[in-house]
Amino acid sequence: MGAAQTLSIEVGVRPACGALKVSRSGFYRFQARAKSPTNPGPRKRSIHPRALSSDEQQDILGLLHGDRFVDLAPQEVYATLLDEGSYRCSIRTMYRLLEANAEIRERRDQLRHPAYQKPELLATAPNQVWSWDITKLLGPVKWTYFYLYVILDIFSRYVVGWMAASMESAALAQRLISETCEKQRIERDRLTLHADRGSSMKSKPVALLLADLGVTKTHSRPHISDDNPYSEAQFKTLKYRPDFPKRFGCIEDARGFCQNFFPWYNTGHRHSGIGLLTPEVVHYGLAKDVIRAREEVLRHAYDAHPERFVRQRPMPPALPEAAWINKPKPALRSVETVH
Repeated sequence: MGAAQTLSIEVGVRPACGALKVSRSGFYRFQARAKSPTNPGPRKRSIHPRALSSDEQQDILGLLHGDRFVDLAPQEVYATLLDEGSYRCSIRTMYRLLEANAEIRERRDQLRHPAYQKPELLATAPNQVWSWDITKLLGPVKWTYFYLYVILDIFSRYVVGWMAASMESAALAQRLISETCEKQRIERDRLTLHADRGSSMKSKPVALLLADLGVTKTHSRPHISDDNPYSEAQFKTLKYRPDFPKRFGCIEDARGFCQNFFPWYNTGHRHSGIGLLTPEVVHYGLAKDVIRAREEVLRHAYDAHPERFVRQRPMPPALPEAAWINKPKPALRSVETVH
């Protein structure tokens, strides 16, 4: 600021402040302080006449900390005191006193929901991670439902097991999981089974069965559908089919529909998430042969009419190398500044 004062004598205050990038108000304050005979230092803040005294503040804090009001919000304390014919201070003053003592938080004694860990699951081949869920199918009249259990391999998108039943129960889920693991010849400590937090998914019979089979179980966080995306997407494919009925007349109708849908889904549905291959091709290790055959078809098409492919030789969609549930975000690299 002293440089600005020296320069201002030569060129004036405005050009000097602009050249040195200092504010003119700051320049004038500096000049005023320099001219004063003594430097009084920072001005002591005066106490407002309407402010509460120290004893009054401590009295209000003691009231808020007491057993009677410790679990109540300031609004309720204020209203309770008014109803009793007493006024101590405004609601805002209560908040200010609490804030000054680092006590602004939820004061009510209530349940705190635990922090659930986000599941992070990786599959690089079939039968490493399965996802399972149960969806409702509308019955013949209002408030009647059938229940469709589906177990899906997240890498291949292959439906390894399903069951349509008239009820949701842990015993049915236990039977489906056991039969599916046996059919797929699952070895111990090789499979993770992921589900949401439904009653059947978290039931003790299912947990004991998985422990006996050597299958690791994981669960979604409450109310977060993104933690079980593969099952959700598969149910959407099911319910958005043109022939999916609005209601099923009986459980046999539901089973008949599923007996047609799941073979199509596994063997005829070219899935966009797996390089437009069918789940069966990926699940049983036939993807490389199919992709190689597609490459040959595209090579012949390119050789016949290369002018139709402007940028490069066409290639079929690739099969992803991995399938994730909640892929971890890459760590941010620290950027060093070069001087």
